Amino acid sequence: MERPPLISDVRVRGAMNTHEYILSKQEQWALRQGMSLIGSKDIQGRKMYTRSLNENLFEPLLPAVDRAFREGDGGELAARPGSPPKIHAVHSSAALAVNVFQHWLTVSRVPEIAWACGFCSRGNRGSRGIRFEAKFEISSGFPFRPNVDVVIENVPESRYSVFAVESKFSEAYSQRGHAGVAGKYLALSSLWDGVPRLKRLAASISPGDERFAHLHAGQLIKHILGLRVAFGAGGFRLLYLWYDGFGDEAARHRAEVEEFISVARSDGIKLHALTYQELIIRLAHEFRESTGDYIDYVSNRYL
Repeated sequence: MERPPLISDVRVRGAMNTHEYILSKQEQWALRQGMSLIGSKDIQGRKMYTRSLNENLFEPLLPAVDRAFREGDGGELAARPGSPPKIHAVHSSAALAVNVFQHWLTVSRVPEIAWACGFCSRGNRGSRGIRFEAKFEISSGFPFRPNVDVVIENVPESRYSVFAVESKFSEAYSQRGHAGVAGKYLALSSLWDGVPRLKRLAASISPGDERFAHLHAGQLIKHILGLRVAFGAGGFRLLYLWYDGFGDEAARHRAEVEEFISVARSDGIKLHALTYQELIIRLAHEFRESTGDYIDYVSNRYL
């Protein structure tokens, strides 16, 4: 009698990549909620967009948050002919950031999300506000200012003026690629005072980035430059917060994050990394009793 194949005998083919895993997970979440999703061109394209914004959010946008997104360069809330706004996508990074961070502003408990992100000690009470799509000018000669996804504002007497968050969801695993660092940034020598290793890294991905397949290193570098101009070399901390997954893409992304952080820290930049899954689990362990509906939502959707 022929034995059934052992697991070790089986070659797995066509394994789901990380990008597809995230999209499918969010698609199934929406279906469990009874939502009727639409495509990027309404009846055309994969059905990954909610019909209304509030369907995609734990709670409606606060007026200041709505205004920040409308004034941001990402066009998240902009009407598109025949298409829903980008933030309606169930795999939207902007929606993810709002769903995780805005609630703590709503309930006036900003220090707790700052602690959970690893920015400060548990007893810190210096964090007082949260901004989305915050712009920081690198040079008046550049037409665009980097938009930092989430900024936690601290009281003036705090050691750090702000805690900044660069948020990534499915886009870290897409096949679209990303730009490097334009030569005009490298030409401004004053921008790189005190960060020689970061400058060498920037030069290695200028003008195109052939070094990082998943980490958008050029974008992170611009955020660091903008924050340094705004708050000085030691006036901020930066978190790279991303959604982890399975497969080779996720493993390479993690390795690229570690490589970038090593370079940044060698120049004294206060940069660390955390996954959304780690953050949500930490929040669930610490705050379920006081924020049960919120914890249930983010856990059921993103874990």
